Parts: sequence; structure tokens; C-alpha cells
Amino acid sequence: MQSAFASSTETATDHQALEQLNLEYVRAVAASDAPWFDGHLAPDFMNSNPDGSLLDRAGFLAQIARGSTVKNLAIEDVLIRVLGDGALIHARTTYTKADGQPGAGRYTDVWARRGAGWVCVAANVTRL
Repeated sequence: MQSAFASSTETATDHQALEQLNLEYVRAVAASDAPWFDGHLAPDFMNSNPDGSLLDRAGFLAQIARGSTVKNLAIEDVLIRVLGDGALIHARTTYTKADGQPGAGRYTDVWARRGAGWVCVAANVTRL
């Protein structure tokens, strides 16, 4: 999805790469795929959880490995903004809570171009 707010430095390749990384990120959350995250998080990665806690890279990897209490995680309204060597990905989520009730939220992931690729440097997750 191309945004009206996208930087003029954004290329189709950047957008496609970030779009694919976003899909893989969500899949890895749903599958508790800590090895995927280990290969795609920056050493200085930080994550803000819906409960207000802040996790560093090691804490986030441990959290992912334990598995998620939400099921049927889906994303909508994805907005990718490339800002030079940085990028923001915003999206809306829907899911099923552990008690079977529907849930929703939003996330913003911050990506940085490091070397020849992109790594996630920060993530913020909210739940409604």
C-alpha cells in the first residue's frame, strides 16, 4: 500500500521488502518463531507491550518463545512509510483472546536500514 505520506526516497524495492518483513513478523508472532526474530531484530531493539512494560531484545525473544495468548491474529490497514534509512509500519490488528472473545489493537514497528537490509529497532503494541 503506497502512502501519500511516503518519502520521495522510498523505492518500490524498499516498500516490497518492508511489506514482506511485516507479513513475516506477524507470522512469527503467531507461530512463536523466536529464531526468525533473532535474525531480524537489531541488537538495540526495544518493545513496548500493551500492559506498558518495556522489553529489550533478550526479553522480547523470551516472550515470543513462550507463545502468545491470542489466536487468529490478522492485520488490516497497513501503512508503510519509508523515511530515508528508517521506516515506520503501522497496522490494525484483530485476534481472538484467550477467553474466546474478539480483540483488536494497533502496532507500530520501527525499521532501520543497516548494511544491505532492514532490521526492526522498536515495536509498540496496543490493545483496545
